[in-house]
Amino acid sequence: MRLVADADLRPLNSFRVAARARWLLELHAPGEFSRLRDEARLAGLPWLVVGGGSNLLFVDDYPGVVVRPLFRGREWHEDGDAWRLRVGAGESWHETVRFCVEAGRGGLENLSLIPGTVGAAPVQNIGAYGVELSDLLHAVEALEMKSGKRHRFAVDACGFAYRHSRFKAEPGRWLILAVELRLPKRWRPRLDYPGVAEALAGAEPTPRAVSDAICAIRRRKLPDPAALGNAGSFFQNPLVTAADYARLRAAHPGMPGYPAGAGRVKLSAAWLIERCGWRGRREGDAGVSAEHALVLVNHGRASGAGLWALARRIRDSVAARFGVELEPEPRVIPDQ
Repeated sequence: MRLVADADLRPLNSFRVAARARWLLELHAPGEFSRLRDEARLAGLPWLVVGGGSNLLFVDDYPGVVVRPLFRGREWHEDGDAWRLRVGAGESWHETVRFCVEAGRGGLENLSLIPGTVGAAPVQNIGAYGVELSDLLHAVEALEMKSGKRHRFAVDACGFAYRHSRFKAEPGRWLILAVELRLPKRWRPRLDYPGVAEALAGAEPTPRAVSDAICAIRRRKLPDPAALGNAGSFFQNPLVTAADYARLRAAHPGMPGYPAGAGRVKLSAAWLIERCGWRGRREGDAGVSAEHALVLVNHGRASGAGLWALARRIRDSVAARFGVELEPEPRVIPDQ
């Protein structure tokens, strides 16, 4: 356990923007939290849990306690027709995916190279290339921060939706301790997302081969946060009714749309943003990636406030042209 006053948050957010926290609490075991939760110097302060910082944008300093869980460990269990894997919240998500595919156990490979920690994955219900975490999650172990009580949530109790969960809906309430994944023994590759089958270039679609292909696609499309500060996709792909999509496509021929169940269609936020002319644009050190219009980037010294101002201008331009409201994927801190 480590408690640091006036902590530098630049290393803890993938945008690499300057920000500080009144306190930073690093935890190596769940029991450490209970020992500090009621300390007088921390009483009454807000709490913010961070993983790898890949889904946060700090627009100002944080006036409370930033909690960084570093819980480690991976453990396999056999469960009939599936493998269950319990993973500590502090483990790297991508390294966990590679741990599975190197063992020849498929399911997670389409989620390769998503930055961040395992504990952050259920908050956002991460997804990519036709797969969402909720498709493979068995349970989440979490600590209620106010009461100190431990809970175990089966997948149906997690409130999962597109880029959403009960943990996202209740910020500051839950400290995720571990995640249980369930990988089917009768694995079938998911290659139906555009470009995935082509990226395999005729290779046998083993879990490792699919993971390698996904990594290659992501590296071509998305900048490396270690080299250029970013949080991956900044906006969610908006969901509209089938009737609204038909109207939009009539007005804007070529607008892509993907079935999203129950009369809903998922639009491409990147397509909307690019049609508004934002791809590759730069305002000082805040900009939009030249490779992917959905990615906001910090070219060096951009502030969180500057990036958020750029994001709002992008959002307003899309709303003005298409009548579609974009929602940010990262959490903006303090909440906006």
